[in-house]
Amino acid sequence: MASYILIRSMAHCKPKPSAKVCVTTACHYQKAWTVQAALQRIDGGCPGVWKITICYAAPTQRIPASGDKLVHLPSRLNRLLFGLACVLCLLGWTGNPAVAQTPSPPSTPALMLAKVYHPGVDLADYWVSEKYDGVRGYWDGQQLLTRGGERVQAPAWFTAGWPSTPLDGELWAGRGRFARASSTVRQQTPDEAAWRGMRFMVFDMPAHGGPFTERITALNAVVAQIHQPWVVAVVQARATTHTALLAQMHRVVKAGGEGLMLHRGASLYTAARNDDLLKVKPHEDAEARVLGHQAGRGKYAGMLGALLVESVPSGNAAATSVRFKIGTGLSDAQRRHPPPVGSVVVYRFRGLTDAGVPRFASFVRVASDPSESVAK
Repeated sequence: MASYILIRSMAHCKPKPSAKVCVTTACHYQKAWTVQAALQRIDGGCPGVWKITICYAAPTQRIPASGDKLVHLPSRLNRLLFGLACVLCLLGWTGNPAVAQTPSPPSTPALMLAKVYHPGVDLADYWVSEKYDGVRGYWDGQQLLTRGGERVQAPAWFTAGWPSTPLDGELWAGRGRFARASSTVRQQTPDEAAWRGMRFMVFDMPAHGGPFTERITALNAVVAQIHQPWVVAVVQARATTHTALLAQMHRVVKAGGEGLMLHRGASLYTAARNDDLLKVKPHEDAEARVLGHQAGRGKYAGMLGALLVESVPSGNAAATSVRFKIGTGLSDAQRRHPPPVGSVVVYRFRGLTDAGVPRFASFVRVASDPSESVAK
């Protein structure tokens, strides 16, 4: 058995890996034992990636590597590297390199979701609070996750000292600053300055086990114990009448807020969408998938006229998708470079027609991350 080093250029690999050397896996490569390592080389300030594969094969075995460099190893180094390969195999080789190297999909947190408030709801047992327009954040006791289960790469100081108790809340940058919050949360390398402007607005404790009224007291105690200015317990107050609720909503919206949330005091925390949690807004938001682009006319000639979309049902198994157009709410820049086909956009509307089509649909933004879904 002879040893070879196969060096393959990976300069066009995206995304660019970090500047480090790491052994990734031991795998089976055309009946040859291999050890793979990734090495980043800095060449004139431009990172180039090289994949180094240590191959154990018979000297006559052909290793297809068009454009690759093959280097023979001395027998002494051969034995050393073969031992390393065996150790790696014992530690975690599965016999299938695709399985060994593919990360498992994130586990989606089981979160409580909101329905839309409508007149006639008995407000006697509800608590009301402001609805914060940010990115849903779930602290599972060890790490901070988005609604879609992706890990939030927050600075270590942001979550230092947090309890092992799960917390549900909103990663918020302030009223009217959704784009800033979204950008900050999505970054894989945390922006320290941006995170200094973030707040974790905590509104529930999923693992508490008691009704929401009891969870409020427990939540306030936990947040007080954390004692960090960027961790804030959402203020809850008893709802009174429909008229008072709408007046409060209009005050919040006028001040730049998104709306209100209603939470039934007797409700347990359940991963479902029902009347235990309601959102109160002057309009409704939903999501739709872009199917195509309709060319503009007149002043919009040469640009986008309207998005051809299909609604995305939000947690309601009985809901059906409908197709319609979104032609308002788009800036000239967005009309010149519209959201691509297949992307998901957030739109605003006022009720539905008899056919279930959103009325006065207006573009709001691109839903670039499932965790930013409006259906929260």
